[in-house]
Amino acid sequence: MADPVTQFYAIGSVVGPHPFPMMVRDFQAVVGREARKQIVEMTGRLPDALVACVGGGSSAIGLFSAFLEDKEVAIYGVEPSGIGFKDGEHAATLTKGRPGILHGFKSYLLQDAQGQPMKVYSAASGLDYPGVGPEHSYLKDSGRVKYECAGDSEAISAFF
Repeated sequence: MADPVTQFYAIGSVVGPHPFPMMVRDFQAVVGREARKQIVEMTGRLPDALVACVGGGSSAIGLFSAFLEDKEVAIYGVEPSGIGFKDGEHAATLTKGRPGILHGFKSYLLQDAQGQPMKVYSAASGLDYPGVGPEHSYLKDSGRVKYECAGDSEAISAFF
């Protein structure tokens, strides 16, 4: 950020300054388009609901993007509540965070009183991020997507 002339910013999630969140969403949209195609081929209709885990949110927004206009499809994002809701024990950004600035974008953020990102935790690799993509923040505020939490023990138990 200190040297925009010779440095290039790139990250693999739907976070960062424009156009990165949009680019990654559009790259990940193949997940949603393929899910939509397959469910309609298999069942002849759209699903009742979608569920995806949300850290930074790239896979989830890719899935959700193909169904956002389908109001009959309920959409759920599941954030990591780790081992508890004390600071440093979770990464439930949309549940416990507040609007802030991180990596050049505004969205929900787990932050201290000075606006600095807080330490986060999740047993799930890739979900331990103190922010979330700005489109997820919008979808939460608009009510289109409902965001819930699952702890490490719940996620591990569901896996097995």
